[in-house]
Amino acid sequence: MPTRELIAASSTPLVLSILAEGDNYGYAIIQRVLELTSEEVKWTEGMLYPVLHRLERDGQISSEWRQSDSGRERRYYRLTPRGRRDLKSHRADWLLIHNALGQLWNRPPVST
Repeated sequence: MPTRELIAASSTPLVLSILAEGDNYGYAIIQRVLELTSEEVKWTEGMLYPVLHRLERDGQISSEWRQSDSGRERRYYRLTPRGRRDLKSHRADWLLIHNALGQLWNRPPVST
């Protein structure tokens, strides 16, 4: 399981990326994270909702109450234009780090 620090650092780009797939509500976002991480990362509502509230406060997402297919009222979140721009920036940052680590980790170990 990833460290708390890594989970916290990745929460914003993960949520923005999930919402780039389409509008979604909290429980479904938690389930999508489980699916994407082969159930290695288990978010709780207590972890997710502060992230969603911060992203909404910062103008990266917006929300509205809607009736789901089951008839239940749920708060759905969606990316705003700012959120789409910020997602591009997050993506570039994470790909840069991913590629750097990939280069380092794919090299044969140096003998000492």
